[in-house]
Amino acid sequence: MMMRYWLLGLIFFAFAKASTAQIQRMEPPNWWTGMEHSQVEVMLYGNDIANQGEVASDLPIVNITKPENHNYLFITVETAGKSAGNYKISVGKKKANSKTFRLENRESGSKEREGFDSSDVIYLVMPDRFANGDPSNDSVDSMADKLNRSDRNGRHGGDIQGIIDHLDYIDDLGATAIWSTPLLEDNDARTSYHTYAQSDLYNIDPRYGTNELYRKLADELHAREMKLIMDVVPNHWGATHWMMQDLPMKSWIHQFDDHQDSDRDFPVDGYANSSYRQSVQMDPNASEYDMRYAEKGWFVSTMPDLNQEEPLVLNYLIQNTIWWIEYAGLDGLRVDTYAYNEKQGIADWTRAIMKEYPNINIVGETWLHDQAQISYWQKDSPVAAIQDYNTELPSVMDFTLHDAIMEAFKEEEQGWDKGMVRMYENFVNDFLYADTDNLLVFMANHDTNRFSGSGVYNNNEANYKLALTLILTTRGTPQIYYGDEIGMMGDKSKLGDGDIRRDFPGGWKGDAQNAFINPTAEQNEYQVFTKKLLNYRKNKSVLHTGKLLQYVPEQNCYVYFRHNDNSRVMVIINNNLEAVSLDMSRFAEGLGKAKNGLDILSDSEIDLSGTLQVAGKTSHVIDLDN
Repeated sequence: MMMRYWLLGLIFFAFAKASTAQIQRMEPPNWWTGMEHSQVEVMLYGNDIANQGEVASDLPIVNITKPENHNYLFITVETAGKSAGNYKISVGKKKANSKTFRLENRESGSKEREGFDSSDVIYLVMPDRFANGDPSNDSVDSMADKLNRSDRNGRHGGDIQGIIDHLDYIDDLGATAIWSTPLLEDNDARTSYHTYAQSDLYNIDPRYGTNELYRKLADELHAREMKLIMDVVPNHWGATHWMMQDLPMKSWIHQFDDHQDSDRDFPVDGYANSSYRQSVQMDPNASEYDMRYAEKGWFVSTMPDLNQEEPLVLNYLIQNTIWWIEYAGLDGLRVDTYAYNEKQGIADWTRAIMKEYPNINIVGETWLHDQAQISYWQKDSPVAAIQDYNTELPSVMDFTLHDAIMEAFKEEEQGWDKGMVRMYENFVNDFLYADTDNLLVFMANHDTNRFSGSGVYNNNEANYKLALTLILTTRGTPQIYYGDEIGMMGDKSKLGDGDIRRDFPGGWKGDAQNAFINPTAEQNEYQVFTKKLLNYRKNKSVLHTGKLLQYVPEQNCYVYFRHNDNSRVMVIINNNLEAVSLDMSRFAEGLGKAKNGLDILSDSEIDLSGTLQVAGKTSHVIDLDN
């Protein structure tokens, strides 16, 4: 008899515990009025939340989904026609277990916001390594990875406040937009500074600041007529993401039942690494085996691969991105590992974002080494059209130009396929792209070797000036990597990623030298050239959208023009160690009626009749107007 009462008591206790289970999380935390995406799928998380009884909402309920893990509940509510205010969502008969879902007034013109474009120059910042504006958040109790500036792969303490503190420097340099590598929470125990293994998609990492401070960064940029680009990662998240110990469903991430799992700190049936062979995605002859590992393999073992074929996952990612654009007032997105996603899933994700914001810009990381394969991922690609595929992605990254840049300026004698011919041949293939103005062009970024790094160009100012001239005057949207404008060194091949992500000198109190306000003579040489060319480009619209007219390089000297009906600029890049003599009659088509022009780099007038002597390892940007 006593045993019977004990069991009844245990059952009653379990029932009471379940009936009072609390909603621990609600995502998204709020939404806005007047959104195209008006049916919002609100995710609730709490112990056995799906079995608590009746679901009620002050907003009309369109659908309720109970996934296989009953600690989750997905409630789709309709926000169309509703005014701003607080709306309660409740679970359970007494409606005591509830959350307030707030609708905010959408800012006027939000849908029509203009994204970054080829009139911009993007400054790429790695926040942990740029500047430490708030030392009080260098280490945070709740985050595993603590400050260790002596470790090139550790956290160094840079943060959002450090970026805000130096916006005037970036503005004065001539950049018009900032792309920051991810700032969302990453609770990995090691190398968390890069923040590509995110553990919470709705919160800024506390070592960088707060959501409110991120929004302030956008406001500060907009006050300077500058733009903010967020780095988003729909392909994967981190092993420490809060869902990983309690997935909504097995199919939320890609799992490989035919693989033996090894050394996982979270429940996964089987893990397989990506093949990294992204050309498989467009291969008409590809095997299903290869497609599986290209699309579904994990980028690395600490970054679980998200399954965008699962509608709940895809909508979660879409809503999260829209939430950040609306919350922070973003001007664009950079999408990490774009070509690693589910081919159809990432197209659907992109289409949803562009439907909400038709004029915003999104650039995808398309790290491939063939123009046709890069083109495949751009909106309206003539290459992808062959397979009736369209990503709707406005912009892709011109990695083949980067490949050429990292080789050509070491090749001081022109060959059939060496030296400046590499540049010419890259642009020959522009016919493969739907929109060459919307290609991101760059010398280096946070994943590649530093341009001036040891083993590449060895801090050679002349080569830097030639390469910068190219990316700031050719077609596309230029991106420069923080520190390149002072000749920052770094060698990825020898010392890994941490070495190409060095601290910007002067970003930390007590730094021996401050390149922001007191550069060395060598740093100043880089800075002055960069500032001059960036600020000229800012106000020269023909360099933003003008047609490109190029000439086959001779003597390792490359000549091209940017032109439209009203304006012309001539660019000469002499990669030869020796001076070359150019017969200007060859360039009559580009020169038009111009007999002279102003070289904006030397502030000198150039006679364009007869022949022109161009010094070795020298570039000219010659304004032909007036």
